[in-house]
Amino acid sequence: MSRLYAYNPAWPHHEAIQAQATRWHKRGLLTPAQLSAAQAAFPLDFYRPPLLLRIGLFLFTVLGALAGAGLLGMLLQFNFLGTLITTLVIGGAVLELVISGKRLYHSGADNALLYLELLGIGALILYLVYEQGGQGAHDPALGTWRLHWALLLTLAVLLLATLRYADRLVATAAYLNALLLLGNLLLMLPLGTMLLPFVLCAASAGAYLWFTRQLRQPARLYYHRCLQLLRGAALGTAYLAVNYWAVREGNAALLPGYLPASPQIPLAGLFYLLTAGIPLFYLAGGLRRPDRTWLWLGLLTAAFSVFTLRYYRSVLPAPWAATLAGALLTAVAVWATRYLHRGRHGLTSAADAADDQQLNLESLVVAQTAHSAPAAGAAAGVQFGGGHSGGGGASADY
Repeated sequence: MSRLYAYNPAWPHHEAIQAQATRWHKRGLLTPAQLSAAQAAFPLDFYRPPLLLRIGLFLFTVLGALAGAGLLGMLLQFNFLGTLITTLVIGGAVLELVISGKRLYHSGADNALLYLELLGIGALILYLVYEQGGQGAHDPALGTWRLHWALLLTLAVLLLATLRYADRLVATAAYLNALLLLGNLLLMLPLGTMLLPFVLCAASAGAYLWFTRQLRQPARLYYHRCLQLLRGAALGTAYLAVNYWAVREGNAALLPGYLPASPQIPLAGLFYLLTAGIPLFYLAGGLRRPDRTWLWLGLLTAAFSVFTLRYYRSVLPAPWAATLAGALLTAVAVWATRYLHRGRHGLTSAADAADDQQLNLESLVVAQTAHSAPAAGAAAGVQFGGGHSGGGGASADY
């Protein structure tokens, strides 16, 4: 099973344990000696620089890869298919080599190589489906079999990349691609347009339940960050699938010909009710659990519901509405942060501790290891002398 993973599966395991040990140390549950023992027992022996440096590595890698592809294209006399395939082969080999040789772990450079590789494979799929597909291949309209096969091949590539590299952006793209594939298949049916919002909403709800179940399994720790993001994405797509604005404007986009304004849709009252009710359901669920993902999605969907209402029913001028809404939300946020700082009614504005339950066994091992580790300087105190010097202080003795 470990051969499936591009990265060492111990890295996310150690990272999760160190993150939990750090949280426990901040809460006073672990002493500094125990925290040091945990960090020594579960080292992070991979390379991941700070965020700004990761962004720089990402950009430089993209520029370098594009320059290399351009040089290769010149050598191959700008043959599109030959250049693309050769670049993909070289890029895939370089990606695997830098991960195993340089011990990169989502460090920016490996992410850039992965995204460029997937973009190149996507371009190859589109070329084969639409350029080499025969008569009528240039029609990329929704509800066609050519688009269906292109989406199916792209989904297979994205799923394989997610299973191997556990990249959050790739996992989200695979999920959205799966929904688009399902929607394209529904549009081929006679009543597909009417069923589309409800089927996508149900599929998103089912995906959320599956992601949540997988997230609770310790064996899925390699994909923990992907599953966390996918839970939020599933809640978001479940709302957007039945949002009145999305349904009405999407239905107008599917109609043939140019329309100056989107026409009214069937069951408009039901979609208005769902647009207003789902954010309240998310907020209530997030407060009852509590769950930060549900709370965040409840706030975001509530804001989008207000946008939907204003798009068709304007009450105040836009500047006045934006100013009043911003002032109100700021005041509520400040009040809620201060009110929940010490924890009230089972809620708190402190860091979420929901993930601590997944690593209880490892935490016990960490605690036992830390208790057995001698505290530095506890018995003899600070003693001077006996040090060695050499090479400008670069030796291993002090």
